[in-house]
Amino acid sequence: MLAFIVSSIRLGMAFLFGSTGETITEKSGHLNLGIPGVMCVGASCGCFAEYLYLSEVGPDANYFLAVLIPIIATVIGGAVMGFIFSFLTVTLRANQNVTGLALTTFGVGVSDYMIAETGPVYSKGSRFFTMTFPFAEDLGWFGEIFFSHGILIYLAIIIALVSSYILTKTRVGLNLRSVGENPATADAAGINVSRYRYASTCIGCAIAGLGGLSFIMDYLNGNWEYCIDAIGWLAIALVIFTVWKPSLAIIGSVIFGGLYIASSYITGVSFASKELFKMLPYVVTIVVLVFTSIRDKRENQPPQSLGLSYFREER
Repeated sequence: MLAFIVSSIRLGMAFLFGSTGETITEKSGHLNLGIPGVMCVGASCGCFAEYLYLSEVGPDANYFLAVLIPIIATVIGGAVMGFIFSFLTVTLRANQNVTGLALTTFGVGVSDYMIAETGPVYSKGSRFFTMTFPFAEDLGWFGEIFFSHGILIYLAIIIALVSSYILTKTRVGLNLRSVGENPATADAAGINVSRYRYASTCIGCAIAGLGGLSFIMDYLNGNWEYCIDAIGWLAIALVIFTVWKPSLAIIGSVIFGGLYIASSYITGVSFASKELFKMLPYVVTIVVLVFTSIRDKRENQPPQSLGLSYFREER
């Protein structure tokens, strides 16, 4: 049970990065279905940067740089994907759904290309990301659950909490939410709709990209040999499951992680049944979506202008 909880947390934090990033994006009215591709590109950029750095310095690698360089590369890769999405949907007025799906296909292709160029890589740099607190073992099960994780796990929680605070307690968050609810009204109030949508999408994609890096470096211990777009779709489902609240997504991500790997901890389960178990997060999301739709509470609904493009001259 202890191993199951720890694994659920490690996997869930990859979902949390993606969910937090997508929530920030959707609060501006952008429905970005390209998150799976963004997470693939983020993971590829981070792993490739780590590969180049360790190939250059060898055993003399600095711990701080071995962690910082991949994170920076991941953030840049994710932000570039967000900029591409914003440029197509805000500036060129492309359909958001089609653009998002195209971005996923593009991101998966870029990831596969980078893997093919370097060959299947087991990143030696994963040891830097999985270093834990030295006193974790002395605290028994409590230390295993709360202090036996790498830096990206705690970073995911911090980003989710900060994002929740900004969205609900600051003027920037209020402006962002107003853009997502009614961009015409926000524009009339002097809020630059395009700027907010560009910024939120780029920042959201940068955060989501870290989810891909977390999945590879922390959960898979550096095993970078195949595409990871599946976790991106789960991250999008988690946004709905947690009704667009990053703070609630912290618990929701652990639940999703547990549901996704539950079959691995149950003996006598066939391969086909294991695949059915992996459907559980989506089933739970559908149930939550139906439940929140029936209750129809405004705070549990998506932004009213989600997925709708806004052009000032058509106001």
